[in-house]
Amino acid sequence: MMRSPLARSFVLSPNIEPRRGGLPIDMIVLHYTGMASAAAATAWLCNPLSGVSCHYLVLSDGGTVQMVGEEMRAWHAGVSGWEGETDTNSRSIGIEVHNPGHTLGYAEFPVRQMEGVAALCHDILSRHAILPVRVLAHSDVAPARKIDPGEKFDWGFLFRQGLGHWVEAAPDAEGPVLQPGDSGTAVEELQSILHGYGYGLAVTGKYDAATKTVVSAFQRHFRRSRVDGLGDPGTIATLRRLIASLSS
Repeated sequence: MMRSPLARSFVLSPNIEPRRGGLPIDMIVLHYTGMASAAAATAWLCNPLSGVSCHYLVLSDGGTVQMVGEEMRAWHAGVSGWEGETDTNSRSIGIEVHNPGHTLGYAEFPVRQMEGVAALCHDILSRHAILPVRVLAHSDVAPARKIDPGEKFDWGFLFRQGLGHWVEAAPDAEGPVLQPGDSGTAVEELQSILHGYGYGLAVTGKYDAATKTVVSAFQRHFRRSRVDGLGDPGTIATLRRLIASLSS
């Protein structure tokens, strides 16, 4: 079993299988537990009837519990995709971060917990060829189904630790807002940029429900003050800043 030296304890989940297709481990996917307590989350992630698991759970105090060896395929991402790759579970490490989530009183992530997440990610990167930009949110890879770890998760903190990808969000600005029902070149351009960045979004030129969902996922990660799925000037400017930062 490939273990992290940072693991405080090991509570092994039966919900595992071999990784498929000889794919490299080149992603970390961050989740929140969405449960009232870490104990309840641990029990669920280790329940053979749940059909879910993760490699690691980061507690509120920053401590780490390991549940699945890194060489194994955990069941954390579900139906998902990034940059056209759809078997996220076979090529990723899944980290659950304890937080009650949006339905149970969504809480801030304590600094010591964020520090624990950062330390664990660096430890994982020391063993696998994972680019920092491929430290992603569950909502990035499964925007139609998931919203975790959510807009309170401090991606800026992780980026300052050399993890993930981040730019300061552009300010609100006056101008046209792309929204459901719109179509044309501006919508197509927005879809193309989101698709090119990695989101699973078809480029149709029509601002449909899928586009609104992906824009919401983008906002939840990169423009957390406004998560409404609308292509306002600030959201689009933030997206352009993000793309520009890749070549800077």
